Amino acid sequence: MESREELELELKKIKKWEKSASGLWIWERISRLPFKLLDKLTPHFIHNKIGILLDDLGSFIQTGGKYLTSEKQIFRLIEKESEVRIESYEDIDHLSLQEMRTICDDLIQRRTKVATLQGATTGIGGIVTLAIDIPAILGLSLKTLQEIAIVHGFNPNNKDERIFILKCLQFSSSDVVGKKAILKELSAFYNQEERSNEVMSQLQGWREVVYTFRDQFGWKKLFQMVPIAGILFGAISNRSMINDVAEVGKMLYQKRKIQERLQQLEMKDFN
Repeated sequence: MESREELELELKKIKKWEKSASGLWIWERISRLPFKLLDKLTPHFIHNKIGILLDDLGSFIQTGGKYLTSEKQIFRLIEKESEVRIESYEDIDHLSLQEMRTICDDLIQRRTKVATLQGATTGIGGIVTLAIDIPAILGLSLKTLQEIAIVHGFNPNNKDERIFILKCLQFSSSDVVGKKAILKELSAFYNQEERSNEVMSQLQGWREVVYTFRDQFGWKKLFQMVPIAGILFGAISNRSMINDVAEVGKMLYQKRKIQERLQQLEMKDFN
């Protein structure tokens, strides 16, 4: 396992990333504007899809729903990459942070390839297939974040873990104010003693995830509405989306694992 100095150095790197990730480039501000107009022009059946996504996310929080990933499949992948027998989440805890990062990067590479193909496929039909693409990329985002959670030894079968996953998703698509607020909300996850009903109360804002997620598409999805040309724009936007979501998941889960191990060292020193 890592030493205290190594853990603190890694934590410092992640805090630096958090600070940079909380910014919002001017082009990102501009990119949100066309979608406000697009929203008015969007056919009713796409708005219905958004309503379905709200129901799906509600189900995901409560039971995992259709988006709950297979932990055994990820266990086998971790075994293959680490050459360590993985039968439980406790076994994953014996991996080093570097091993977790390496496996994470491999997973992210796989998921971005899937997202690229998915975006290209749904870009063929313009606005009609856009209605298929939005829930599909949301599902892929949730599965990717769950896989990242498992790689770091956290169980997405737990309800509060699924809340953390949704907050990671919301962080990736929020503006600078939203990002800072979410980081503050997630502080309880980094300290087991502080985790309480306050964390569970974050359920109240889960509906915002779908809307911030949808708005984040901005001008990227505007071009995907054009048949055939949407193939290229769909592939690029979906690849970018999964890359952003996965980076957030990897960094925030690394932070949790580092904080967890620092607490274990403190307990060891205390005893």
